[in-house]
Amino acid sequence: MSGELMTESTRRRLSDRQADTVRRLTDAAVEEVRASGFDGFTVRNVARRAGVAPATAYTYFTSKNHLITEVFWRRLSALPPIQPSGEAPRERVIAVLREIALLVSDDPRLAAACTSALLGTDPDVQELRLRIGKAIRRRLRTALNPDAEPSASDARILNALEFAYAGALVHAGMGYSSYAEMADRLAEVAELLL
Repeated sequence: MSGELMTESTRRRLSDRQADTVRRLTDAAVEEVRASGFDGFTVRNVARRAGVAPATAYTYFTSKNHLITEVFWRRLSALPPIQPSGEAPRERVIAVLREIALLVSDDPRLAAACTSALLGTDPDVQELRLRIGKAIRRRLRTALNPDAEPSASDARILNALEFAYAGALVHAGMGYSSYAEMADRLAEVAELLL
């Protein structure tokens, strides 16, 4: 993903100074959710932690869901492109599912916050959710068959993998399993499908 897209806000293009403010806010959001959990998390507290006025924070993020979804989007966007390899499609798909499942697994409070935030209904969250879904589908499609457009069978497998990922995310978010366990279960699903 280009550096430009990495620093682009959901709502508008950013100057270098604005991109730095957004970066500070997203970094502070991670710190704040670690300290307060998602229930105690507010954009106002994130702004204070980032050293910016609350009005400035709300210029870039309409809600706490929007801010946390942006954190997830940035982590996903920062993943390196899938490189061609001699591995079988099954191994490539499992690797992609594992890296996506583990994006926030090192921090249970952040992981739970991301799950909740991704379900938000405000337009900026919906836009980011669409971007996230497309990026995940693109990574899975590339892992499944990097050299061709997906066949009808590949498209059905992609749909099943996406449903498995979404269900696993909700399952982990509800506390039924950890995000590390989610990665293992997604690997099992990929093995069954492929």
